[in-house]
Parts: sequence; C-alpha cells; structure tokens
Amino acid sequence: MELRQLRYFVEVAEREHISEAAEHLHVAQSAISRQIANLEDELGTPLFERVGRNVKLTPIGKIFLEHTITALKAIDFAAKQVEEYLDPAKGSIKIGFPTSLASYVLPTVISAFKREYPGLQFQLRQGSYRFLIEAVKNRDLNLAFLGPLPPKDESIQSTILFTENIAALLPANHPLAKRESIQLAELRNDLFVLFPDGYILHKVAMDACRAAGFLPNVISEGEDLDALKGLVAAGIGVSLLPESSLYDSAARFTVKVPIQAPTIPRTVGIISPINREIAPSEIIFLDFVKNFFSRLSQFQ
Repeated sequence: MELRQLRYFVEVAEREHISEAAEHLHVAQSAISRQIANLEDELGTPLFERVGRNVKLTPIGKIFLEHTITALKAIDFAAKQVEEYLDPAKGSIKIGFPTSLASYVLPTVISAFKREYPGLQFQLRQGSYRFLIEAVKNRDLNLAFLGPLPPKDESIQSTILFTENIAALLPANHPLAKRESIQLAELRNDLFVLFPDGYILHKVAMDACRAAGFLPNVISEGEDLDALKGLVAAGIGVSLLPESSLYDSAARFTVKVPIQAPTIPRTVGIISPINREIAPSEIIFLDFVKNFFSRLSQFQ
C-alpha cells in the first residue's frame, strides 16, 4: 500500500469522478484507475461502485476513507514536524479564529509576533465557534482563538488570555447614547440586530437579555461584525458586541456604551489539542501569545 494510492483514493472519493480527480491531480486517468484497482486487490474488496459516469463509495469504502483521511493527516503532520525540527524558525503556523476577534485581537498579536519571528508564515482560517472546536479535535487545526472558551473537554486544552465584557452598540442618535453606562433592561423596548441563531454571540446576547428579564426583539441578523455595525449605524436597531471588537473604532454614527448590569463577561483564549503534539513553530507561537497577554495584563 502506497501513499500515492491513498491520496488518489481520497481524491476520487471526494469528487466521485475519476476524470475530475485526474485533472485536479494532473495525472492520467488510466494511472489513477490502475492504482485504485491495485489498492482494491490488496484489500481484497471493492471500494467503489459505478453509478452512471460517477463512482460511489461502497459501505466498506466509506469506512476505509474515514481512516485513510486520519492517517494522511497524521503523516503530513509528522513530515511537517520533521521539517520544523530542522528549522523551527521557518515553519508555517495554521490558526483558526472567529469573526469577533478578526478586527483587533488577531492582527495585534500576529503583527507583534512577526516582528520577533519574521521567518514564520501563517495560514489563517476563519470559522464558527463549533467549526473551530471540531477542527482542533479532527487535526484540521492545532491552534484556534476562541471567545468564549468552551466548557472543559478531555481532548482540548483551553488557555485564557483575557476576559472582557460585552457592550451595547447604539445608533448615535439613540436616547441613551450619551450615557456613561446603562442597565441592559433599558433596551427592552428596542429592536436588536444580532448574529444568527447558532452563533455563540447570539447565545451570549440572548442569555444576557433573559438575565435582564426580557427577550430581545431581533429585527435583523448579520454574519459578521461589519454587517452588524452597519445595521446599527443605519438606525435599524441596537446590538451587543464584545469590547475588543470595538477597540479600533466603532462604526460611524454609532456609540459604544458599557452595560452596568447585568455584566456580561466572556473569556477569550486559545485552544490546542491535549492528545497529540503540536509543531515546533506552533509551540513558539503559543508561548508567545501567553506571554504577550500576560505582559498586557500587567499594564492594565
């Protein structure tokens, strides 16, 4: 069994078409067909069945695909570790992040890191809260920024970097816009613009409003911070957003107002796997991030 056979097998399985797989891999279709046939002969069972012009995995093929993907990820990671062991200052760091940390936290940390380690490269992957957690569990990522950090999990190590509060973002002409702080209950009669249901910040906002004794009237939804800020600026409604997402500047025609009660804290941190080693370059970055926020907290 060869790595080449396994990679051909995965490509065909994902595309369900031998000629498309061959085109993507820049390999002759006959070469892929021959290698898959050799793999099936070695395993003693068909992995695909023909359905018209396409191919579909057999039941045993589906099982083999799952284990093959896991094995190839482990092999690729092992090769990456060897490469970085030889020169950890020239590796590549793959990091996941949510939209709520994209405007301030992520660029602040990465720009500071690159000043000290200019040879290290980054591959950044934005994703939802659940996607990032699953990506770390499934070896797609080894590091991901998150806020809030997930509950205790036997396969994930969570490191708190800082804690922040959720603030109200109001249109500039809102009656409460000039207040130094507000009670969340004072917004009970306002229209809200929030992240869609399923986003962690939607849950955070809904839970906070329930704690204040009301359910928010959600008039519009946006899937990124700029969309929500724009909706607030247009006077469509008010929103509840993390303070760090408003550090650089709130959108024009909006005002950030702290919420006095109930306070809505969220932890912000980085997650990594417990049950496997991470690459040398990722260890360097993780240690840097911990020290970076530790130094920041000393000046606050």
